[in-house]
Amino acid sequence: MTDSHTTNALRLLQVADDFRAGLSGEFSAVHGISVNEFLLMLHLERSAANKLSRVDLAKRMHVSASTITRMAAPMEKIGLVDRELDERDARLVFVVATDTGRKKLSEALSTFSKRAGYLFGDRWEDEEVDQFASMLRRLIAGTGDTLA
Repeated sequence: MTDSHTTNALRLLQVADDFRAGLSGEFSAVHGISVNEFLLMLHLERSAANKLSRVDLAKRMHVSASTITRMAAPMEKIGLVDRELDERDARLVFVVATDTGRKKLSEALSTFSKRAGYLFGDRWEDEEVDQFASMLRRLIAGTGDTLA
């Protein structure tokens, strides 16, 4: 028998996986991007300078810098992101969203918001959603979260 902490953590992972799976099909079919590409662009959008180095993106997305390179290359080819050299250190390259990428992100955010509404709206009252939001803020406190 598992304890309640383990059970709740497993439920949290299951809900996150189910939500991601639902988004994956819609993002791909409607917007032509993956959930990870959406998250990469969202991190860029929410960063202080609207640009991040590969290493900083990797840290925020909990992947390796080489994964970011592999993700960004096709995004660059279709015009969603671009590279920007650091003025003081040519070895440092930033990933920055293009106008096309920002437009795509805005459209995908609308889809994300709609999906989130379905996730919570048909099951919970507004007060319950507010309570859950408060608990989630406590859960992610100190993690360096930059998206919510």
